[in-house]
Amino acid sequence: MTASGLRKLTAAAKTPLYAFSILTGAKSFIGNPVLGSRRLNEIGLHAARVRMAERLGRYRRNLLAARLDAADRTALLRDGFVVKSDFLPVPEFERLRTEVFGRAWDLREMRQGHTVTRRVFLDAASLRKDNPALGRFITSPEVAALLRFAGATGGQPVTSIQCILANQGVGADDPQCAIHADTFHSTSKAWFFLHDVGPDDGPFFYVPGSNVLTPRRLEWERAQSLAASSHAMRDHAEGSFRISNDDLRALGLPQPLPVTVRANTLVVADTFGFHGRTPSPAATRRVELYATLRRNPFLPWTGLDPLAFPVVKERMGSFLTTLDRFGIAPMPWKPVGQMRIDAPPQI
Repeated sequence: MTASGLRKLTAAAKTPLYAFSILTGAKSFIGNPVLGSRRLNEIGLHAARVRMAERLGRYRRNLLAARLDAADRTALLRDGFVVKSDFLPVPEFERLRTEVFGRAWDLREMRQGHTVTRRVFLDAASLRKDNPALGRFITSPEVAALLRFAGATGGQPVTSIQCILANQGVGADDPQCAIHADTFHSTSKAWFFLHDVGPDDGPFFYVPGSNVLTPRRLEWERAQSLAASSHAMRDHAEGSFRISNDDLRALGLPQPLPVTVRANTLVVADTFGFHGRTPSPAATRRVELYATLRRNPFLPWTGLDPLAFPVVKERMGSFLTTLDRFGIAPMPWKPVGQMRIDAPPQI
């Protein structure tokens, strides 16, 4: 059999998997010929997935709503994000800062253009003994409830220490600075800032109200899906759609709002809404606790998350690094050694 014939046979064998992925959170138009099919998207495949995910998300949010303060629910539904200043009592915040900055960690790094993102994946079991303030934060019921409601799903958030090192030498533009949505359905991210973040420090930005699926947003999603598989921007082709300021205006949306904060502020966002990171005019370095939650948007329930099983939940960092080591779930962050979280970049 020729190489060409083998490729065709392999593609044919994978077709049922590609088709099944319609009912999952799969989003890549370039990596999946079913999701990326112009013909299927012309008749409404992508738009139908967006619409169904939104309806099921509303149903799950109704199940989760009672665990949130009314003001937080209102902000997340209306704006797509919530800002909670002075989140921890000052003594607890200072203890947490001391634990984060007072020791070396096993670091992993990823470079995107001129920005380096550094992460430390955390195990709740070991933190309770050695870093109790950090352990209390990553198991906080309040943080988890905010993430679940913002992401319209139950389940176990994944939390890490994160350091963003922007404008680190030469390189292409940071793709996180483009206005974008993470995927076609609600997912959530949280940042608990250990430094003040001013307008020149690369603050997170969000387009208020862009989390709401309006008829104009749905039509825009459909239009993007028709050519996404051949889009020049890789992230767009992978299903994380980029949007211009002109398109925001056409959708009746405001311009991005930079979210400048003081230290000890928690920000939680629905990343179906358009967001990004403001470019830094100079080299900047900031440390935060970062959490994310994303599950299959077509599940009609909020429980039964494998990551919530006690054996996994208590050792999440070890579990994720093991999956990476064996190639089961490779991560873009590569080990760079043990050092302080705010050390100079290593890649």
